[in-house]
Amino acid sequence: MRHILEVKNVTKKYGDFTAVDNVNFTVDDGGFFSILGGSGCGKTTLLRMISGFEQQTEGEIIIRGESMTGIPPELRPVNIVFQNLALFPMMNVEKNVAFGLQRQKLAKDKVHQRVADMLDRVGLQGFEKKNVTDLSGGQRQRVAIARSLVLKPSILLLDEPLGALDRKLREHMKVELKLLQKEIGTTFIYITHDQSEALVMSDNIAVMNKGKFEQIDTPRNLYKYPKTSFVAGFVGESNEFNIRHYTDNILTTENGWRLSKPTLDIQPKKLFIRPEAFILNPSEDLEDIERVDIKVKTILFDGSNTKISAIIKQSNDEVLISLPQNAQFENLQEGDEIEAGIHHDDLKCYP
Repeated sequence: MRHILEVKNVTKKYGDFTAVDNVNFTVDDGGFFSILGGSGCGKTTLLRMISGFEQQTEGEIIIRGESMTGIPPELRPVNIVFQNLALFPMMNVEKNVAFGLQRQKLAKDKVHQRVADMLDRVGLQGFEKKNVTDLSGGQRQRVAIARSLVLKPSILLLDEPLGALDRKLREHMKVELKLLQKEIGTTFIYITHDQSEALVMSDNIAVMNKGKFEQIDTPRNLYKYPKTSFVAGFVGESNEFNIRHYTDNILTTENGWRLSKPTLDIQPKKLFIRPEAFILNPSEDLEDIERVDIKVKTILFDGSNTKISAIIKQSNDEVLISLPQNAQFENLQEGDEIEAGIHHDDLKCYP
């Protein structure tokens, strides 16, 4: 599969401040690529450089084999969907979607046909004459995407487009956007601070921190095999511990919890354990696990999942544990004491 976008050694400086620091990545044609990071990490600056609204201080951005250096935004084969959608409230759906085509001075019949085709593809056929102010949040989202895609960009850039939606609609739109991208086949580059959005929708994710990429990987690999302590703590829930020392294959946390860990080639300072890595009442024949006695502190039930906050009896470290989706532990009560196990491979250590 060919690369539709290549970002090579791209840096953006504002005086002495480096917003984007020597970033390199490629995006496959037709892929869904997300850039995930917190506020101020540089992800929106990077998006603006791809779109041409900012010029990189160093490096090169290449789209479909052509360098974009010096190419203004209106001549780049990209389009942007912003968080506020930037729809024209005085126009109906058809006129919003047709706006860019009319500026290109296409013939009226071609504009009409392309708008009709695009509205059909995003599931808005029959909405042509509705004013955008009369639409639901999800429908307005699709109008904004249709307005961008009707111009046939090579890449659609999406800057936190679900940020203004309520939680229920945001959950619905995550699935809808992924299905829409697969159906249409346009390359999506998606900017978000929301790890759930990135994990659900993306083919590949770049985790960004302080202007740099910490890791680029598939959603599954990012979650299961984080390469840095930042990724381990930022992507998904984790129990985090500071390591006091590591000798003779024994990790000791600051509070004195001692865990066996096969030989490491680093001197660890951080330990991460996913909530679902804990095995409650592990059988005696399980090997390569660390066994620990815990006491249930609080039970956290949210409908589809149940977690417990528990205390490690050896050290008083507090941990969050996901309960398996079966009836075995449904009668667990606050104050109950139980044995737990963690596979040694699920003890993620970082310098």
